[in-house]
Amino acid sequence: MDETWETVCRVCGFDDGDVFWADGWPTQEICSCCGNESDVGDESVMGLRTCRGYWVGQGAPWTSPGMERKHKAQGWDLLRQLANIPEEWR
Repeated sequence: MDETWETVCRVCGFDDGDVFWADGWPTQEICSCCGNESDVGDESVMGLRTCRGYWVGQGAPWTSPGMERKHKAQGWDLLRQLANIPEEWR
């Protein structure tokens, strides 16, 4: 049986290689972009939409300033990042 790892944050679409879900189980990884911890706000589509709406409504602030500076310097685009969210979690 193959392991299934999710490295894309279900809330914001950020993917820096950290594993948020492994074989359907949360890893308690905290997204350095939106700050969501796996299995806190991302266990259901409705919960995700609530977290995502709140985060975007606040201006999509990064929780890790160092990562924000790095990615914004590389031309970070919120809409492109949100497009990374797997379809089943949109």
